[in-house]
Amino acid sequence: MPAHIDQRRRERRLPGRRRHQRPARGGEALARPLRGGGRSPVLIARAPLRLSLAGGGTDLEAYYAKYGGAVLSTTIDKYFYVILTFNDSKHIQVSSSDYRTFYRHSLEGPPIWDGDLSLPKVIIEHFGVWTGLSLFLASQVPPGTGLGSSSTVAVALIKAMAVLCNVRMSRQEVADLACQVEIDKLKMPIGKQDQYAASFGGLNFIQFNPDGVVVEPLRLQEELQAELEARLMLFFTGRSRDSAQILGEQKRSSERNRAGVIEALHVIKSMAIALRNDLIRGDIGSLGEYLHESWVAKRQLAAGITDPWIDQWYQAARDAGARGGKIAGAGGGGFLLLYCEREHQDQVTDVLQAQGLHRMDFRFESGGAMVIVNTLLRKARVAAVTHA
Repeated sequence: MPAHIDQRRRERRLPGRRRHQRPARGGEALARPLRGGGRSPVLIARAPLRLSLAGGGTDLEAYYAKYGGAVLSTTIDKYFYVILTFNDSKHIQVSSSDYRTFYRHSLEGPPIWDGDLSLPKVIIEHFGVWTGLSLFLASQVPPGTGLGSSSTVAVALIKAMAVLCNVRMSRQEVADLACQVEIDKLKMPIGKQDQYAASFGGLNFIQFNPDGVVVEPLRLQEELQAELEARLMLFFTGRSRDSAQILGEQKRSSERNRAGVIEALHVIKSMAIALRNDLIRGDIGSLGEYLHESWVAKRQLAAGITDPWIDQWYQAARDAGARGGKIAGAGGGGFLLLYCEREHQDQVTDVLQAQGLHRMDFRFESGGAMVIVNTLLRKARVAAVTHA
């Protein structure tokens, strides 16, 4: 069933208000780091990265506030991980393997929201952390490659902190809070599709309206979904890009109604709606055409979405048998997504790898954000009983 998120509810839950406070006394054992021998207790959460198949760009408020947006996306078995442990100091420590950076902050002072780790800092502050914590952040793909990694960070960390703080949050609420943190608090010029994709998981048709977001899971027959998965290919271009710069230009162009931008977004949205209808009917053969038409339209949204190298790679893939494709995410680099029947995939792979691209195998996934290891709370509760 579609899940509706009421805009007014969201506005009452601003992240700066720190709605999630320290637990009642029954939960205070969670703040007591465990000492002694044995392995350190740990909590590991993950959230999946996504492939946007159609509609990307219409999830920006500058467009959907006037016209309504629609995106069709699927999550894949490549994840962002959050590893959380207690430490013995009154400090928050955050390290990121992707950005090769480290942050240490005293709980006795106000957080500083800047730098590459501004996102986890804001989320930690939102939950009102009361004890020393160490967080390690890592992704299976490089950042800035078009698979929604920054928003997946937010979703995975919110999931981890909610479990740590014993706060029940639905998938909708996790996605909603991620949007509030990134868009409202940190003023990132991004859309909302990545947060909902990572939180819900699976193949979804997501509609964006001024009064809320509707998520419609698309449940295909097993054989049809397997064939759809088999016909999609991902190639890493070896380059990353700053999606905020590209999306910021698109946002400004939409707000000013620059010639051609709104019309291109209308086309992109129509591709998402048409693809949703075809998939429900059991037709996946049209996806290649939709990807190609969407890519042609997307090139009009902002400078930097494509360049001569990207155009060359895409045309080479088409000449080798791919029916359509696009650069994943905002554009400018990262991963090249292609739709190609199986009989042409070896040739496409050979052609692109000869030009320096690398194919990445993947599978669809449907689990969404989740905690996969949690000895932190279990051992803390045992300690609470022992010390009672």
